[in-house]
Amino acid sequence: MIDGLRLAVTTLTVLPVRGGRVDRPAAAVAMGLAPLVGALLGLALAALHEGLRALGAPGMVAGGVTVAVGALLTRGLHLDGLADTVDALGSYRSGPAALEIMKKPDIGPFGVVALVAVLLIQAAAISAVGWWALVIAWSTGRLAITLACRRGVPAARPDGLGALVAATVPVPVALLAVAVVAAAAIPAVPGRLWQGPLAVAVAVSGVLVLLRHCARRFGGITGDVLGACVETATTVTVIALSLR
Repeated sequence: MIDGLRLAVTTLTVLPVRGGRVDRPAAAVAMGLAPLVGALLGLALAALHEGLRALGAPGMVAGGVTVAVGALLTRGLHLDGLADTVDALGSYRSGPAALEIMKKPDIGPFGVVALVAVLLIQAAAISAVGWWALVIAWSTGRLAITLACRRGVPAARPDGLGALVAATVPVPVALLAVAVVAAAAIPAVPGRLWQGPLAVAVAVSGVLVLLRHCARRFGGITGDVLGACVETATTVTVIALSLR
């Protein structure tokens, strides 16, 4: 459990935590705890956002700074994964050819558009939600990792992060994680107790669709696909929570 928690923190954040054992049992714990790490990130970002607003920062400025710091706290890995995944999907290639595109260090036009759109949407939506909604959005983003690593979803490559974490999380654990995050989302929108759980459900549905598409095109998940799932779930959740 301790090794899994360390792996979750070192993989999903920049926090200088001393590493432990890195194997599939530890990965199973780490990927199961991913929503908790997301909640901690969300709390830190919510505190930053609320502090900026208290100092008089305009909504979009506070939202933009919050998104930027969120990228720094995660090394920008999820955004990089989103760009690489969108580039590969946009190429209309499958199998090894698509995976080769994902490995290239440059970012193509599809990836650039995806990054700009996601960052702008997140910054704008954050400025319209409360602090707990922000926590739920970041937690749901990491819940996508738990779902992507559930048993039955293969790795696209025999090596890399995807091979280490793919199919490590038991399905009951993934379902429990969904239920916990959905329950925590109930107070995310004051006066509309249904909106938070619905936002989580919509984000989870979007992630499942993306995973199915990636499994068909790539043969399974990669580290980049995990990043794309994180940013997709985070963006969908914060949009859904901002609606009035």
